[in-house]
Amino acid sequence: MGLVPGLLVLCLSVPAWATGHRVLVLGDSISAAYGMSLEQGWVHLLAQRLADADPAPEFINASISGETTDGGLRRLPGLLAQHSPNVVVIELGANDGLRGFPLKLLRENLSQLVNLSQDAGAEVVLVAMEIPPNYGTRYTSGFRQSFADVAQNTGSTLSPFLLDGVATNPALMQDDGIHPRAEAQPMLVQTILPTIEAVLAQE
Repeated sequence: MGLVPGLLVLCLSVPAWATGHRVLVLGDSISAAYGMSLEQGWVHLLAQRLADADPAPEFINASISGETTDGGLRRLPGLLAQHSPNVVVIELGANDGLRGFPLKLLRENLSQLVNLSQDAGAEVVLVAMEIPPNYGTRYTSGFRQSFADVAQNTGSTLSPFLLDGVATNPALMQDDGIHPRAEAQPMLVQTILPTIEAVLAQE
């Protein structure tokens, strides 16, 4: 499996020209399988889960550890031009929140990411994110609400928080308390699978 830095293409024995769907995942370390092999991460496991579809969707994992919404905006136009996805999964914002990025700018960046994808003809799944409560109730609640607001205002599909049921369980988290272990990755798949299946069914 060829690997370009920051980019993993999972064709799963289905030629790109024969796939019914091309799904671009634009994310940070959560989607880049931080602390494990890419094959252990949720994106690869999700592609395997959907490999029996007829035809199987092609997943392009363009996630990079440490990525922010600013970084995503710089990279997304090129990725859209290169891969012409019909579904874009945006899993960004956590690193913005951990740096105390202004929520107004976070919402603007997320909206731009969605709009760029929609203008390119793709359906968008916006992955809800949350940050630790030590950032204060006002900021953490506003951060959480930003994803719901952007999804509603842009007509994109909001997925559940990817680490739901995982982030609060130390046994499923790496020692840094931020990244899920390999053992938790199937749970991430279960969390996002219904959303992905619903969006693919609309295409």
